[in-house]
Amino acid sequence: MRVFEFMWTRRSEVLLLTLEHLEIVGIAILIAVAIGLPLGIIMTRRPAVSRPILAIANVLQTVPSLALFGFLIPLPFIGGIGARTAIVALVLYSLLPIIRNTYTGIAGVDPAIREAGRAMGMTDGQLLWKVEIPLALGVIFAGIRVATVIAVGVATIAAAVGAGGLGMFIFRGVSMVDSRLILAGAIPAAALALIADFGLGAVQKRFSKLLCLACIVITLSSCSSGDRIVVGSKNFTEQVILGELLAQQIERKTKVPVERKLNLGGGLICHQALVAGQIDMYVEYTGTALTTILKEAPSNDPNGVYERVRSEYKKRFDVDWTEPLGFNNTFAIIVRKSDADASHLKTISDAAPETAHWVAGFGYEFIEREDGYPGLVKAYDLRFPKPPRVMDLGLTYKAVAERQVDFIAGNSTDGLIDALGLVVLEDDKHYFPPYDAVPLVRDATVMKHPEVREALKELGGKISAEVMRRMNYAVDGEHKDVKDVVREFLTRM
Repeated sequence: MRVFEFMWTRRSEVLLLTLEHLEIVGIAILIAVAIGLPLGIIMTRRPAVSRPILAIANVLQTVPSLALFGFLIPLPFIGGIGARTAIVALVLYSLLPIIRNTYTGIAGVDPAIREAGRAMGMTDGQLLWKVEIPLALGVIFAGIRVATVIAVGVATIAAAVGAGGLGMFIFRGVSMVDSRLILAGAIPAAALALIADFGLGAVQKRFSKLLCLACIVITLSSCSSGDRIVVGSKNFTEQVILGELLAQQIERKTKVPVERKLNLGGGLICHQALVAGQIDMYVEYTGTALTTILKEAPSNDPNGVYERVRSEYKKRFDVDWTEPLGFNNTFAIIVRKSDADASHLKTISDAAPETAHWVAGFGYEFIEREDGYPGLVKAYDLRFPKPPRVMDLGLTYKAVAERQVDFIAGNSTDGLIDALGLVVLEDDKHYFPPYDAVPLVRDATVMKHPEVREALKELGGKISAEVMRRMNYAVDGEHKDVKDVVREFLTRM
């Protein structure tokens, strides 16, 4: 019942994300039908091409959904961040049932009926449209229904590339370890799938023309986009808060409309989206930019790192590093408080001998980063008995709290540290570089809207590590709404 109470209190957001979900699915299915029906018809007329077409459609269906989104992001014209990538992915996933059912339905028409049509003097085109398609319509529509149900489920992944939809709740729930948020996205998505399956059966009989008209209207309405600022963020609590902070600050101080594309994924996805102009700004950390984007060696000089990344981003990417927000969110090596107290652990060096019988768990990025797992093991001579378990960053906190792993790398300002009774070990060898949080904005955006740059300037130095930790805890520990937490901060600022 608590889940439904939560959904009722957030009903406007649930409704908005549900409509976004429907819009993405509707456009994708309309395009898939426009591609799949002709291909299915061609297969009935040219049997030689049926096998290759079905083989390609089958291969597309077997590609894991998240991997397909990842493949599409760097592609020009059809890729990038936002609904376009999600629609392309959903179209590819929807093709197989539509093509296969179109082919099966038409090929399954009784040959005697075809012969009767030819005897009446029908051309091949007349036979197709007046005899074969009407008789095969039930099978064809069944394929469309299957494709729609698949698309509703896969569309939840679209939130990972900034396309919105009910996946936003699911991804936020995972990053915040909040089952209410996960269910707030999963329950409506499941309901949509059931409604699509049963509802399209009725639409098949009476309202098929109305459905096509609705899909066309949705497609046309989605093509209109006015002048706006697009704010992005990575896919963990602090980043969602900071993305919302930038958005609300711009809305308060300027008249420029703001679009939010939060929970986009890791730093590389946000960086690519910024450089490509698919988002206008997001908050990055200086150490991440230095090592992950610029591929340079870590440095422990905060001012030097800031000036270096600011200069290189301006030169290479036409991106402005604005004033630092005021806190350093460095990587934090985290263990359970009970383990730290029992073995008197205060530093990472203290914990090094314990790693011989511990299980480590890290986020995807930390495993690959130059300033992440490989260097940490060498710097502190860590000796884990088996490779670390790799999972979403938000899940690592829950995993260590529930004793599924013993040693994780989080962020020093995360609210889950206090909420789950965890302890941060001191980086006594100063392995991690500084990670000062700084809003990044495209030069083209500043030139077009100089008032936006002034609005961001007001945020400089206003957020301490303690303040950021409190905001993170308000979301992760007290389960407050991100917008409300940001609004309260800006009111006090």
